[in-house]
Amino acid sequence: MPDIDRLNADTGWIDLGFVERERTPRKIIEMGIRHHLAGLSLSNTVILLEDLGVERSRTAIHDWVQKANLQPKGGESPDRVAVDQKAIQINDEQYWLYAAVDPETNRILHSRLFPTYTIAIAREFLTELAEKHGVRDAVFLVDDADDLIGGLRQEGLSYRVQLHGFRNQVERVFREVQRRTSSFSNCFSHVDPATAETWLQAHAVWWNHV
Repeated sequence: MPDIDRLNADTGWIDLGFVERERTPRKIIEMGIRHHLAGLSLSNTVILLEDLGVERSRTAIHDWVQKANLQPKGGESPDRVAVDQKAIQINDEQYWLYAAVDPETNRILHSRLFPTYTIAIAREFLTELAEKHGVRDAVFLVDDADDLIGGLRQEGLSYRVQLHGFRNQVERVFREVQRRTSSFSNCFSHVDPATAETWLQAHAVWWNHV
């Protein structure tokens, strides 16, 4: 179970602009989204809402997360950025989650899901990151992954190969993702990649606010 501080966190980061056509009170939707992203499975979130006298299905709660379309905000200007990629299982196929983290604050700056990992994919991710944040003068911390190093070189970005220290912050993010997907039997089942990516980005927003 997630700790109580995370469950009681502020929900101002949840945009409920989609609620106009929802029959459920905003506070209940906020609670459902927040508790699910904080660690409750969909089934346990259903039970939590039932204890409050509100009956909603797993599908309804899943749809709230999707409709909220939560993504990490831009506008940061970190001195260092830790970047990495990790395999994510969706149904019976493997995808790759790219993530960039500010190691000073442990905030996720950007995350994307791709069907493979290549230098071209790394460049696309880095370009999107630079469009959201002021990272052109930052030092990127990477392991020895050829795709990321190649992408950084082609984008003209400074980098340092570092296996420990500040780069461990991005590993913390991936460990948290792995912990959460363990409740899905270590993969996303019966969803398309876009749906999985929306959930992963929503989880990144929750991570940045706890």
